[in-house]
Amino acid sequence: MPGPEHIRGHLDELRSRILRVAAIVGAVAVFAMTFHAEPFGAWGVTLYYPVPDPLDNIAAQVTAHMRHDLVPPGVQLIQTSPGQAFFAQVYVAALLALLAAMPAVARECVAFLRPALREREVRAGRAILLPSVGLFAGGCAMAYLLVIPYILEFLYRYGESAGLLTFLNVIDFVVFVLQFLLAFGISFQLPLAMYAVSASGAVDSGYWLRNARYAVIAIVVFGAAITPDGSGVTMWFISAPMMALYFAGVWAIRRAEARA
Repeated sequence: MPGPEHIRGHLDELRSRILRVAAIVGAVAVFAMTFHAEPFGAWGVTLYYPVPDPLDNIAAQVTAHMRHDLVPPGVQLIQTSPGQAFFAQVYVAALLALLAAMPAVARECVAFLRPALREREVRAGRAILLPSVGLFAGGCAMAYLLVIPYILEFLYRYGESAGLLTFLNVIDFVVFVLQFLLAFGISFQLPLAMYAVSASGAVDSGYWLRNARYAVIAIVVFGAAITPDGSGVTMWFISAPMMALYFAGVWAIRRAEARA
């Protein structure tokens, strides 16, 4: 049984790794709140370079793009008290920092757990590092390009049909968007989590198939819990892709088993 010194050593290591990740996230967030992305053309391609500008910073630019791409026509994005625009930019900068720090977060998690894992489990963890970042970004892209615009349009049609003017608070808008981006980014990790569990030898593909009905129920409950309305429609925008990802994970595990 590990003694107090052993446990203290693990806690110290955990603290140092958390501080390392927090430093990366904080540095990227400060950068996004301090610099403006200035475009320039090179070889027919638009590139960007940072210019100090705390007011029109990268987070403000991203917020402006979100307003242009996602807010339905006829809806006004406003702030109802001083400082709301600033805190909205803080939230956006935090999301950008989290996205930038995803590889570091995954690497630190694997490094911390490595002493407790077998070599096969370590290899499985390393193998899913890059796919996890890609799936997180893919989930965010799907939410931003396909899901959020439709959901906002769907929800605000009710006010339009009643002849109401709709004013959307910037904080509510940013939190709504970030909620969906994070939900999709995290939910897209499902097949990788399944693959990692199976690669460790804990279960096989038959386990996932036998429990598919329970997984579907859990996915529907998850989709209902994180969607902001009670219409029962928007939850399927998360539940349906997660069901597809679940069975994609089963297919990937069965292929890995066949190769082995």
